[in-house]
Amino acid sequence: MRKLASIQRIKNIEPIEGADAIEKASVLGWQLVIRKGDFAIDDLCVYCEIDSVMPDKPEFEFVRAKSNRIKTIRLRGQISQGICFPLNVLPEGIQVEEDLDVTDILGVTKFEPPIPANLAGEVKGMFPSFIPKTDETRVQVLQKVLDKYEGIACYVTEKLDGSSATFYFKDGEFGVCSRNLDLLFDESNSMWKFAVENKLEEKLKQLGSNIALQGEIIGEGIQKNKYKLKGQHVHFFNVFAIDSYSYLSLKEAKQLLNDLELKMVPVLEEGYMLESDIEKLIAKSKMRSVLHADTIAEGIVIRPVEEMTDKYSLQGRVSFKAINPDFLIKYDE
Repeated sequence: MRKLASIQRIKNIEPIEGADAIEKASVLGWQLVIRKGDFAIDDLCVYCEIDSVMPDKPEFEFVRAKSNRIKTIRLRGQISQGICFPLNVLPEGIQVEEDLDVTDILGVTKFEPPIPANLAGEVKGMFPSFIPKTDETRVQVLQKVLDKYEGIACYVTEKLDGSSATFYFKDGEFGVCSRNLDLLFDESNSMWKFAVENKLEEKLKQLGSNIALQGEIIGEGIQKNKYKLKGQHVHFFNVFAIDSYSYLSLKEAKQLLNDLELKMVPVLEEGYMLESDIEKLIAKSKMRSVLHADTIAEGIVIRPVEEMTDKYSLQGRVSFKAINPDFLIKYDE
């Protein structure tokens, strides 16, 4: 699970040009603005990531104006992602140790964007346990993974800003899922409409195995249609073999999606040798979308060409995202 709030160490503090009252701090792989004098290098703090929704408590009063949500902001030209709080925001009796997850202790929750009406539907159940959810880990918390796998061959895809869609066939049953729910058939639901129009149930059944396809549905009525598309489209990024509980490699996934006449998310590079520098990876995410030249891309996803697992990755898979800070600022994310 993502550590929205955790005890972390201030790795570095630097001045901000033209600013007398604030400084730039580094926590994990994040950069953020702090008030001058509040912290020193090597201090422990309670760090809350972007997308954290803070509880209604006096110590968090200053974020209430933004619906208690911590967002990416720019102050004096400096991108700031997250907030550092002193350790005294913790209840008495907490054994302080670096990297301790205090999300539940503080009552912090994760922001979830509202589901568009055309993607909502009657629920069959929760997201199936036999398929991993599609959340990607942010690169800023994966320095150990980057150091371990530096130099391995990876591929880079554009991260599309839409809504997660999963289509599966297991033991004779076809299903369609949103990010968190398994949905009953609904002809007004855009994901089900895509499945019917593209004959996904027939195509997956013909494969003769239990399998799931995961992608991003984008277009009209979804996330303000940043790509200026007509209708709705799904671009796939995962092909998951349910019985072996494993992902297909890039080569295998591309071949299968091609055979099924389905689109993959834009592949930007296939021979990228992984760098362990978080700032370079964030810089790499600053780009325009392949789907629409006037649209700022949400970011990139990086994975090994051959699938790999690792205990340090929050999903157990060597796979992560670098989100474009320019995208977050422009769209108030």
